[in-house]
Amino acid sequence: MPSEWDDRLAAWRDELELLAKIDDTPWVPLATAEVEAGVSRSALRAWYRNGEIASRLVDGPHGPQRLVPLQAVLDRAAQSARIQRRAEREVSLEAQVTLLRHRVDQLELRLAALERHSDA
Repeated sequence: MPSEWDDRLAAWRDELELLAKIDDTPWVPLATAEVEAGVSRSALRAWYRNGEIASRLVDGPHGPQRLVPLQAVLDRAAQSARIQRRAEREVSLEAQVTLLRHRVDQLELRLAALERHSDA
C-alpha cells in the first residue's frame, strides 16, 4: 500500500518529467548531473553561481532541491580543460587495462603449453 511518502516522491518525479517536457531538456538534481558529466558538486555550484549554467530550486521529497539542465552541464563540462584531461587519463587507463588483460591471457596460454610440454 503506497504511503504518503511514496505519493510525494512520485509527484516529485512527475514534476521533473513535466519540466523536461516543457523546456525540451531534462532538468536533473545536482547528484545526477555530477555523475552524468563527471564533475564535482562544487564545480556545478560555481557554474550556476557564476551564471555559466541555469539552475532552479524546486520542492523535492527531502525539501528544496537544486536542479540544472543536463545538456548545459554536459556542454560546460566539455569546455573544461581539467575535465577533458581527466577523461583522457581514464580512457588511457582503460586502454592500458585492456592491453594488460590481453598480455595476461597470452601468458596463461604460454604457461599452459609449457605445462603440457613438461608433462609429456
